[in-house]
Amino acid sequence: MLLKMPQKLLKTAHYIELGSYQHWPVLIPHRIRLYTYEQIPLFLKENPYITDGYRAHLPSKLCLKSIFMLSNETVNIWSHLLGFLLFFSLGVNDLSSVLPASGANREDYVIYAIGLFCFQVCMLCSVGYHMFSCHRSEKTCRRWLALDYAGISVGILGCYVPGIFYAFYCNAFWRQAYLLTVLSLILAVFSAQVHPRYLSNDWKLVRMTIFCCVAGVGVIPACHWVWLNGGFTSDVVQLFLPRVIVMYLIAGSAFLFYVTKIPERYFPGHVNFLGASHQLWHILVVGMFYWWHQTAVYIMRFRHSQPCPGQSSGSSSS
Repeated sequence: MLLKMPQKLLKTAHYIELGSYQHWPVLIPHRIRLYTYEQIPLFLKENPYITDGYRAHLPSKLCLKSIFMLSNETVNIWSHLLGFLLFFSLGVNDLSSVLPASGANREDYVIYAIGLFCFQVCMLCSVGYHMFSCHRSEKTCRRWLALDYAGISVGILGCYVPGIFYAFYCNAFWRQAYLLTVLSLILAVFSAQVHPRYLSNDWKLVRMTIFCCVAGVGVIPACHWVWLNGGFTSDVVQLFLPRVIVMYLIAGSAFLFYVTKIPERYFPGHVNFLGASHQLWHILVVGMFYWWHQTAVYIMRFRHSQPCPGQSSGSSSS
């Protein structure tokens, strides 16, 4: 097959065989090659079950070019790049069509803009890290990793803002209290990233614990919301609590794949390019954000069709 390729193409590409894919010819751009797990720098060795398909030792320009080649980061890059385009298009559609048709007020526009902006930032930070994680400079890779973690925090904030705003739509005190609490938590996470050991493998458990706590603390306002609305028999609780539960189930499933490294843990070398745990994490995160966005649209329309009792006094909590 190699001899039949045009000479011009051979000058600008290499023919290689990737790991266990011994009969899969892959053309990759000039000066870019793929490495096995044993060949990559120590700071890139995160998952020993992904045995092949690594990019490494590249300058910034070639990091950008490498997104158009097949590697074990291709799905990670494009899943969140397409996710960014999804939330950008949803933002345009919401602000130009959905919100005006629903009789939205200025606060609704602000809340939706914040939520979708946070989702887009999360997607772009993730794309940036997975694009430049192959950089020849370890310092550059660490900076992009820090930005990726910051993006996760921003994405969590994007879930909290519309959720708390509409859950406590009729109770200004608790709405403001919980929004300030969540914002303080996110700022605390940003502050923790300043610590020199935060990005090290030694602190991997600490990082996961911090993010679990920030995401899990949402159970407190959710339970409070159920209580304020009269318990599980309330119509509004029965209407929206299942959507909250589904969101947490998607998040939990994504985190489970991320932590356990399933399925590659049981099939090392067989899901290097498609089907790895981190790829499933990426897809589920996009799905979770989309689900929560649709939930916010649903509850916003509900709030406009069912005004708060005693709204003029602002004291009701239903």
